Amino acid sequence: MPYLERFSAVALSALDSHAQRYWREWALALFAALCFALSFHLLLGAPARFPRGATLVLAKGTSLPAAAAELAEAGVIRHPRVFEAFVRLSGADRALKAGAYRFVAPENALTVALRLMAGQSGIPDVSVTFTEGESVRQMAAQVAALFPLVSASDFIAAAGPYEGQLFPDTYRFSPEASAADIAEKLRATFALKLATLAPSIQDSGRSLSDIIIMASIVQDEVSNPADQRAVAGVLWNRIEKGMPLQVDATFGYLEDKPEHVPTAAELAIDSPYNTYKYKGLPPTPIGNPGLSALAAAADPATTSYLYYLTGTDGLMHYATTYAGHEANIEAYLR
Repeated sequence: MPYLERFSAVALSALDSHAQRYWREWALALFAALCFALSFHLLLGAPARFPRGATLVLAKGTSLPAAAAELAEAGVIRHPRVFEAFVRLSGADRALKAGAYRFVAPENALTVALRLMAGQSGIPDVSVTFTEGESVRQMAAQVAALFPLVSASDFIAAAGPYEGQLFPDTYRFSPEASAADIAEKLRATFALKLATLAPSIQDSGRSLSDIIIMASIVQDEVSNPADQRAVAGVLWNRIEKGMPLQVDATFGYLEDKPEHVPTAAELAIDSPYNTYKYKGLPPTPIGNPGLSALAAAADPATTSYLYYLTGTDGLMHYATTYAGHEANIEAYLR
């Protein structure tokens, strides 16, 4: 018999002898592996009703047992006690991080536990755009719709005292951002933008508070930067002459109705925001102005105009006398 054939025969004989000798051990190992896989699936595998694509919120201060129960009820894990045991054995008892968690695809209980201990939300950063002139109440509606952990009332409480100083722009935040986090970012951006206008503000001779209030009115009245400077000039002229501002924008803020035109009854409302009834600026900004409106309020156009209106032609029309204003009304609004 050739050498290779003899070697192959010997090798096969040895393998056959090994298999015969250890087949029980191999069978037991295979059985143990199958039992382990089955146990892992039954105890730690994702439930059949796993909420694919769902976002769940773990409230701050939630205990480990309560969190496990919530996860089981939502279909994220099978056995809350097994989940608790793994977390406790990891040495991270009661260290689950509060926040919103998104579950795109089924995950086993170990993966879920590790994510909650690490605070891995699975939610991408949230992009939000605040439009120039929006009030805190309008911003709050956007924030509440985009951030699971923040309610409209939370944002109003955090940002309300800074109406007018929340810079409108596009921002990106962590989905776990709090109302205070968002408000602070908007305030910090406002401070940076306002710093570019420092010379104009100083030269204006007016207080920063008055400039911000005026800018919020100008922002609501007109959007074109050139017209903003002209309108700011008109409104400052009216204040200096002791005339009421008579702007409709403050009623939109008072009634929480953007672009609201006041009714005859509303013109009689006894409120410091009624600029037909009370002279001077309202007590607070009526929204959050952009940079061009702030620049216009700080450095208005030098003009003798005392009246303005937006015509049906989409253009601004100015007058120095009420008779001239009436003529503009007749020509451009009727």
